[in-house]
Amino acid sequence: MDSITLIAPVTIGNNTYEQISIRRPKVRDRLAVERMKKTDAEKEIAMIANLAEVSVDVIEEIDLADYAKIQEVLQNFLEPSQATSD
Repeated sequence: MDSITLIAPVTIGNNTYEQISIRRPKVRDRLAVERMKKTDAEKEIAMIANLAEVSVDVIEEIDLADYAKIQEVLQNFLEPSQATSD
């Protein structure tokens, strides 16, 4: 699980989010969003919300600079690590 400290905290209702923690995605997470009849951006937001265990509203209110950091974390989860062999 990776955590991102938000530059601009988000408040939804009585909850303020200063940090978002995202777990590694699984195939079932990808399948769930692929079944949605939504745009690619909406699917990505839904996946991030699911992985962070927050509502879509929280992700939609995140500052774009913070969202870019979240996208980077998600992308890093999807790239295979470079193993070195001697």
